[in-house]
Amino acid sequence: MRDTDPSQDIPCLLDEPIEDWPTQDGKAYRRSQLRTWVFQQGAGSFDEMTNLPAAWRDELAGAWRLDPFASVERFPSRDASVRYLFTLHDGRRTEAVYMPYATRKTVCISSMVGCPAGCTFCATGALGFGRNLTRGEIVAQILSVARHEGFPPSEIRNVVLMGMGEALLNYDEALAAIRMLVDPATLDMSPRRITLSTVGLPKHIVRLADEGLPLTLAVSLHAPDEETRRSIIPTAHAHALPDIVASLHTWQEATKRRVSIEYTMLAGVNDHLWQANALAGLLKGLVSHVNLIPFNDWSGAPQKGSSREEIEAFRNRLERHGVSVSVRFSRGQDSGAACGQLSWQETDRGAYARA
Repeated sequence: MRDTDPSQDIPCLLDEPIEDWPTQDGKAYRRSQLRTWVFQQGAGSFDEMTNLPAAWRDELAGAWRLDPFASVERFPSRDASVRYLFTLHDGRRTEAVYMPYATRKTVCISSMVGCPAGCTFCATGALGFGRNLTRGEIVAQILSVARHEGFPPSEIRNVVLMGMGEALLNYDEALAAIRMLVDPATLDMSPRRITLSTVGLPKHIVRLADEGLPLTLAVSLHAPDEETRRSIIPTAHAHALPDIVASLHTWQEATKRRVSIEYTMLAGVNDHLWQANALAGLLKGLVSHVNLIPFNDWSGAPQKGSSREEIEAFRNRLERHGVSVSVRFSRGQDSGAACGQLSWQETDRGAYARA
């Protein structure tokens, strides 16, 4: 573990509810100016907030941290995506990925340092669990990406919580971060453009259904049978597949939203045609879309990816059953930013450097 930064003892402003942000001498419009600087202008320090009184800026700087990151490293990919490695003030690290498209800017963010799920095909799972991120550390990933890419945070309209961690095991902080993002006083994001990924935790999914947030829910299923799923997701024994699917029906009834099913294709493990048949049966009656994800290799991975022919055969079998399905190729493979590759690399696919 690296030496910790003494400034971690100063609270981060982004960890406070928006309505509790400070004002100057009770002047509410100062709070509004502060929010504008942070979320619309993307200010990284109080010194940048030139329309705030200098004395108040000094007062704010003495009482609050605006940026929860001690350092930020940027690793561009050939496909224009960028992996961000954030070092927190306690010395731990987490990551995000910026993905520009022709019509939108998307950021994939983390909810934890590492991940407790331990999926055998995921480099993040191999790191183990470090700690939960705070709401401020989650939101700050978006603000930091925008600042380093050179545009205002308001240009980011799509966010996916698919980076490090299981967001539903950091439920309160992850939901507080999402509510901050959709707040009209901050970034005013549409909940429909925020995707939350989970390995499938029935009680938490049912709880999420009651939040009144029409998010996009992505469930990392990866196998339609208990034996295979438990062999590649060590924590899967805690939640039976029928219970997960039942919670998805509850989610759908409450939100009227289609469910995304994430399925990483692993050679000889979960790519058999009988498993395609079983997956179609499992999802029967659920409005869903299956994303077949070609495996993104990483150093020390115990599995290999399915061939293109096997992926196409699996997709064709699902389509024959009437399942909505597509193959989703990940971006950023050359910089270690692709799905399942996040692992604190300090180079582009170089040696791992774990805190």
